[in-house]
Amino acid sequence: MSGRGLLMWDEAVTKYDFGHSHPMDPVRLALTMGLVRAYGLDRSMQLVAAKPAGASTLRLVHREDYIEAVRAASADPKAADQSYGLGTVDDPAFAGMHDASALIAGQSVGAAEAVWRGDAAHAVNFAGGLHHAMPGSASGFCIYNDASLAIARLLELGAERVAYVDVDVHHGDGVQAAFWDDPRVLTVSLHEHPRTLFPQTGWPEETGASGAAEGSAVNVALPAGTGDEGWLRAFHAVVPELLADFRPQVLVTQHGADTHFEDPLAHLAVSLDAQRAVQEACHALAHEHVEGGRWVALGGGGYAVVDVVPRSWTHLVGIAAHEPVDPESVLPSSWRDEVYARTRQLAPARMTDGRWPVAWRGWEEGYDPADRLDQAVLATRRAVFPLRGLLA
Repeated sequence: MSGRGLLMWDEAVTKYDFGHSHPMDPVRLALTMGLVRAYGLDRSMQLVAAKPAGASTLRLVHREDYIEAVRAASADPKAADQSYGLGTVDDPAFAGMHDASALIAGQSVGAAEAVWRGDAAHAVNFAGGLHHAMPGSASGFCIYNDASLAIARLLELGAERVAYVDVDVHHGDGVQAAFWDDPRVLTVSLHEHPRTLFPQTGWPEETGASGAAEGSAVNVALPAGTGDEGWLRAFHAVVPELLADFRPQVLVTQHGADTHFEDPLAHLAVSLDAQRAVQEACHALAHEHVEGGRWVALGGGGYAVVDVVPRSWTHLVGIAAHEPVDPESVLPSSWRDEVYARTRQLAPARMTDGRWPVAWRGWEEGYDPADRLDQAVLATRRAVFPLRGLLA
């Protein structure tokens, strides 16, 4: 394995733009890359601009008729076919939509290929993580499901066990659906409870297709209002034991920053510091349970586009580069100037929300049957762990 990680980046990913009033503002990608550069992490990682995913790659997950519908909407946005989820409030059609979406997918597929080949142990595509897109439709701000495409490409290359861990506030429904009946892929999603948040899926009882794939889908449905301690407790009560048992050949993780207490579209109360702690945990788990430490880390949701997303994903890049950014560090003045120039907003001051290090209580210390968070964890363990031969 190469000593340097890969950072997948092409400025053109910022053309994935649903319009001025849409919450997924591509400025979050530009500001993240600006902060990565301000900390010099672009010199610690090898920058790679992979080619867009071609038709044959997109067909690993998406139906041909859907790809053609995206192409048509890309050429004439006003004629978008809403039966494919295109031209809707969540997924407005825009000129060049196919090219921008295929480019983001190409970065994730390229990251997976490079890690599988051994070009690097770790690769990051923070523009990716568009986990809601289905084989035949757009959904939840996602046109092509780059996470699923990366995993499908790994399987095509010969991988027999790929683990996917999704810590976005929304359920990773598109990835779960893509591999629902495939025991080679373990999908784990920690998300706000479907009673209170889109896409209203991700119940503990969703455990994969009956037969060989039963137990290959894992869902931790967290109560609205869950904060740092509960979020980390839930992660560590489920994920490490599953990865130790599954022994993946590659770990793919999705790090949506919309779990944050400032995010306008959801209801968890997680800090930047807890997000950083989970990123570090994923990195450590890759080195502990995956041959060669193969780790592909993706972005995802996140709609506090100035205060949260750039800091969270810059931490992710630093961790993957083995040069973690000190949470107490003051943000570079050059980046704060860039923020104001682009957004007319004031940038945050430090790389922390003031909660580092974050304390949490391990599951092995016992659980409280009256606690809503512990009830959620126990529901997941009881639904899945026996199917995998593990004690609930």
